[in-house]
Amino acid sequence: MHTQYIHNKDRNSGFDTIDGSTSAAGTASRASGPAKVKIPPAKGIGFAQFALAITAAKGDPMVAYEVAKHKLGESHPVVLSLKAAVSAGSTTDANWAGPLFETYQSFAGEFVDFLRPQTILGKFGKNGIPSLRRVPFNISFPTQTSGGEGYWVGEGAAKPLTEFAFDRLTLGWAKVANIAVITDELARWSSPSAESLVRDQLAAALIARLDTDFVDPNKALIPDVSPASITNGVTPIPSSGSDAEAVRTDIKALMATYLAANNVPANAVWIMPSMTALSLSLMTGPLGQYEFPDVHMGGGTLFRLPIIVSDYVPVGTVILVNASDIFCADDGQVNVDVSRQASVEMSNTPISDSTTPTGTNLVSLWQTNSVGIRAERYINWAKRRPSAVAVLSGVQWGGAMVS
Repeated sequence: MHTQYIHNKDRNSGFDTIDGSTSAAGTASRASGPAKVKIPPAKGIGFAQFALAITAAKGDPMVAYEVAKHKLGESHPVVLSLKAAVSAGSTTDANWAGPLFETYQSFAGEFVDFLRPQTILGKFGKNGIPSLRRVPFNISFPTQTSGGEGYWVGEGAAKPLTEFAFDRLTLGWAKVANIAVITDELARWSSPSAESLVRDQLAAALIARLDTDFVDPNKALIPDVSPASITNGVTPIPSSGSDAEAVRTDIKALMATYLAANNVPANAVWIMPSMTALSLSLMTGPLGQYEFPDVHMGGGTLFRLPIIVSDYVPVGTVILVNASDIFCADDGQVNVDVSRQASVEMSNTPISDSTTPTGTNLVSLWQTNSVGIRAERYINWAKRRPSAVAVLSGVQWGGAMVS
């Protein structure tokens, strides 16, 4: 009776009952082929595969679709995303190519996920580090530049008025871009190693620019082009020395700048070079105990405040930032374009400008049988108030720093 109940339940639920009465029946009930395990590609590889397919096709989406289908298979996500670009219809139509367009967005976002943890900006909001204050592009919002005051008031006396100073801020579109030039052979005969190379080179260039401009005190605002660094305009405090007591004195001085502005740094984060973090981690007291046991070369915490390590921070500089006092607008995507016919200025400090034509030396991608891959990311940031950041200069904690 019990066996019959189980048999009926399996039949009613839609499952097949296994017949193991004979060896042949048992074999027939098993899967007909070997089990296959799919290993997902590393983050950002899909984005690189898309870029290489467009590159090999000389920018023609239809040819890129065929190239990718031949190399990756018809059901590969990159192939499906290219199919959305070549078939008739609208990629915003949820019942037609919308899902295919979302496939492109997914691995473009995957590249951002690969890129983000490697940048200073991307480490905020992760692993216990407070988040920056996220805001949309091109939306005006108020920022408080100074606080009001309270007063004691006697019985029957008039209450004094207090004044709050506000300003309005809009984070417009700002884009960081790079162009990687590769040979036609690398694009045409791409391999997994070539895909990793393209991904890593595109990411490395964006990381270098974002991190440098986020913390470089000399990076001023360029209207309608790029934001000022968070340290721009901040008067640095000279470090008091190199031993553990000097570290504590320096930290008190940094905290004092916040308290003097009535701005308690509840979401404070350290940003420092890896050598500074390493030196802190190696400092020992008279009995051989580690002075700062929670610090390591990759970060950790200093006086219970998280550390972000970046070697784009100038040597001898330590930054304390109140994360909630930094506005950040980020569209979360990276756009890629490819060209074989363009002429490019092979420089990391180009002087070309389409609004004000300037003569310069150009290299023809067509003549050199090369391909240019351009990646762009829209991102912008600004300080909520002047006291959002404090900077320590001339830091030699634990000894002289190596540049």
